[in-house]
Amino acid sequence: MVEIELDGQKVEVTEGSMVMHAAEKAGTYIPHFCYHKKLSIAANCRMCLVDVEKAPKPMPACATPVTQGMIVRTKTDKAIQAQKSVMEFLLINHPLDCPICDQGGECQLQDLAVGYGASSSRYGEEKRVVLHKDVGPLISMEEMTRCIHCTRCVRFGQEVAGVMELGMIHRGEHSEITTVTGDTVDSELSGNMIDICPVGALTSKPFRYSARTWELSRRKSVSPHDSAGANLIVQVKNHRVMRVVPFENEEVNECWIADRDRFSYEALNSDERLTQPMLKQGGEWREVDWQTALEYVANGLRCVRNDHGAGAIGALVSPHSTLEELYLAGALVRGLGSDNIDYRLRNAEFPAASGIRWLGTSIASLSTLQRVLVIGSNLRKDHPLFAQRIRQAARHGCVVSAINSVVHDWAMPVAHTLVQPSAAWEQALASVAAAIAQEKGVQAPDGAAQVDESALAIARSLLAGERKAILLGNAAAHHGHASRLLVLAQWIAEQVGATVGYLTEAANTVGAQYAKALPLQGGQNAGQMLAGGLKAALLLNTEPAFDSAAGEAACQALAKTDMVVTLSPFKTNMAFSDVLLPIAPFTETSGSFVNAEGRLQSFHAVVRPLAETRPAWKVLRVLANLLSIPGFDFETSQDVLAQATHTPAGGVPSVSPAELNNAQAMLPPAATPVVGEPAVAAIYQLDGLVRRAPSLQLTADGRLAQEGVAA
Repeated sequence: MVEIELDGQKVEVTEGSMVMHAAEKAGTYIPHFCYHKKLSIAANCRMCLVDVEKAPKPMPACATPVTQGMIVRTKTDKAIQAQKSVMEFLLINHPLDCPICDQGGECQLQDLAVGYGASSSRYGEEKRVVLHKDVGPLISMEEMTRCIHCTRCVRFGQEVAGVMELGMIHRGEHSEITTVTGDTVDSELSGNMIDICPVGALTSKPFRYSARTWELSRRKSVSPHDSAGANLIVQVKNHRVMRVVPFENEEVNECWIADRDRFSYEALNSDERLTQPMLKQGGEWREVDWQTALEYVANGLRCVRNDHGAGAIGALVSPHSTLEELYLAGALVRGLGSDNIDYRLRNAEFPAASGIRWLGTSIASLSTLQRVLVIGSNLRKDHPLFAQRIRQAARHGCVVSAINSVVHDWAMPVAHTLVQPSAAWEQALASVAAAIAQEKGVQAPDGAAQVDESALAIARSLLAGERKAILLGNAAAHHGHASRLLVLAQWIAEQVGATVGYLTEAANTVGAQYAKALPLQGGQNAGQMLAGGLKAALLLNTEPAFDSAAGEAACQALAKTDMVVTLSPFKTNMAFSDVLLPIAPFTETSGSFVNAEGRLQSFHAVVRPLAETRPAWKVLRVLANLLSIPGFDFETSQDVLAQATHTPAGGVPSVSPAELNNAQAMLPPAATPVVGEPAVAAIYQLDGLVRRAPSLQLTADGRLAQEGVAA
């Protein structure tokens, strides 16, 4: 540790730290533009000049290393005059368009100009003009004349997103930030460039000219998409979601969010929203009131139970639904006497429940791994925030290995890749296990395959290092031999001292297991129900055509059932549904998600429900009351959560670590071969919200997925 004196205060920081780090620790603000705590130091802007004793001139706090006994003053005339001089230079070419700038009210340059800017400019020459660029549907670069060349966006692309999509060309007053070749910015994390831009050069294209920052209310929420559980600030005006930005949580998403977390809000205001209950009569849809719709559903379920038995009723539920909704859906189905409920819509294998499958480690620990093996995942697109953390680990020496059916560009160095068709993943993993057994001189697991060069390289990598993880991706979880893959991964992890876990697909995949949203006593699984095993189906927040492994075949099977009830925020499943019930998306209801590491995060509604939309937990509660099912007397979603998590009065709901368990008993060799590829959603096809966000669908990834669907 090194001790310095900062404005008369003694501060201890680690050796190699900069003066800026000492100021942060001491709680002293030093004005800056180019410095960002998550990015490398560039020292471009010079706004952070401070007075260092015995230094002949002011020094940049962000790039001046601390030394023992150093004396730094941030508020002397020398420091403040230097900062004012820098501000004068920064404002020379900056346009006077604050009244029309989208960054107005939350602009660092605007804020600091009040304290360090002059009342008039001494610059009388012609100002420079930088032409705008079109970099895609998400980021607006219409006013690049505002750019102060801090290069935060450039460094973010290189260091966090892993793709240098922006760069600086030319020199002096001709310098400009550009894509160089006129390409679009296509990173799945690109929206973070908007947040870190200290001026109005990079702004949100979907939000552009929609509202002023001081008109917006800010409310905390949690992302309903992938399993990171990113913390959000949802900004609202007139009961309408206008913008979504990250809420910093170092243990979960740091200060970043993925583009689908940021821009999927567009779907909330789309014309596809379902705003009134609807019944299909004589092949025609008509709007009805809630009482009529719910009584129709209740009577229909009674008739099916009387005519075909309770086993003919089932629920297909989305793992993007809240814990409360999933718990009540299971309680409703079981209250009718059925055990047919499942969230595993894309799975090809449905093993009996034995513990809750989870990440196997904390999300934060992914940043410090030294060795990692990822099986069956397009990591960068399936889990952008997890990929970002592993990318940071790779920058510090982590050796990344992969087993996949194709080579994906993860925007990070991947040392070893074993490419095999998905049907051969079990054999590939068994080959790695055999290589480890060979290297350690131990007995290989049953069914171990012949060792090849790629498997040996992965094995040797995993045997070295200290902090290690084996991560099974979405394709591995949905694989026809998923249990066998887990057994082999578990054996390898035990031999090399690694953790083993699933990246988990959705916001509440772990929560769905905890809420018991899967058959427990021999009920039909999702595959059986989607194949036509029901007479009455409840579809909670899901579209089988897009969200299931069966796809269109599921729609054809559901069309033959006596009654299909869709609970959705959108007009969907209309070809085979008999009832549509408008339920609230995550912004219009309270609820909880459990992310991949088992962290339970609750949130409140940020806007009131649209028109006749109602929270799904309330709809399920009233439906159960109409069916005279006992135990549905909840007044709030917190009451539901307390019962679902067995929380005593006054306690804090949580998922017990003891229930998170990836252990899998050894299995006999699979009797049937794997047929077809695992069902995995593209990045902007994951759920109903992202599918209906126009700007996301216009991105390169969105267009590619649509072409794949069309093909």
